[in-house]
Amino acid sequence: MKTIDIVVPCYNEEEVIRTFYGETKKVIGNIVDCIFRFIFIDDGSKDKTLDYIKEMAREDEAVKYISFSRNFGKEAGMYAGLRYSSGDYVIVMDADLQHPPYLIHKMIKEIENGYDCCAARRIKREDNEPLRNFFSKAYYKISNKLTNLELVQGAVDYRIMSRQMVDAVLELSEVQRFSKGIFEWVGFNTKWIPYDDVDRTMGETKWSFWGLLKYGMGGITAFSIVPLRVVTGMGFIISLFAFVYIAITLIKTFIYGIEVPGYVTLLSAVLFLGGIVELSLGIIGEYIGQIYMESKDRPIYLLKQTNIDADQVREKEGKK
Repeated sequence: MKTIDIVVPCYNEEEVIRTFYGETKKVIGNIVDCIFRFIFIDDGSKDKTLDYIKEMAREDEAVKYISFSRNFGKEAGMYAGLRYSSGDYVIVMDADLQHPPYLIHKMIKEIENGYDCCAARRIKREDNEPLRNFFSKAYYKISNKLTNLELVQGAVDYRIMSRQMVDAVLELSEVQRFSKGIFEWVGFNTKWIPYDDVDRTMGETKWSFWGLLKYGMGGITAFSIVPLRVVTGMGFIISLFAFVYIAITLIKTFIYGIEVPGYVTLLSAVLFLGGIVELSLGIIGEYIGQIYMESKDRPIYLLKQTNIDADQVREKEGKK
């Protein structure tokens, strides 16, 4: 019988956590020849999420939990869940029911057909937040152009992975994590399953537009140095134009004498070059920030409490 761990990062999910558990239990209850275990990661929730998880753990020995000392972010939660998993397959999904549990049966079927991973791809309705959909599509196109990755449009973290792929993902232990990129970078054969976008009916989303933008920019800088090369290219082109302009100005001066410089031309040039400098410093700063955070070698998360076996905790934390 195959063992399957379901990794569920949680942050302030008290309104939906029990509903998620109940709906998921109904689905996996109809799947034979598989032993399931839940690994809930409480990412420093400020509500009763951890209390409800503990109640479920008392009622069901297959429910395990990991609680962080504070909020470290979803990426840290997924990483911790993968590290503490031990199943033949591992499923990563959100607790807000926007990752439909009914797909689990199909995912298992596909991975048993020989795939290393089966992942969900969200199909967004065009009439649902058109502006956000536009930016999402634009981001995937830009990211795929700038990196050597091929991120699938609408890809989400909801997926099932083989043990081999999970171990490969854990080999990449950088602090500034972008799991969508990591899942693609490690390779392995992936089957994509499309599903209709699901509106959140309970709780509140933890992602703002600016939060998503920051997360997306971090993903690009984590897997590409193209922006730095673009800055170098802009510097070369501007320097070339400046050299040509200086040469033309000198020639005109020798032929026609000194001219009164144009105020608008001078101001435009200064503002343009100033903008390029600021943009360049910003891009370089992003990379320096990544280097700075990685050089600290801080842990990705800090464990506060768990009901996982103490020996396993010592083993896992000792390998970090």
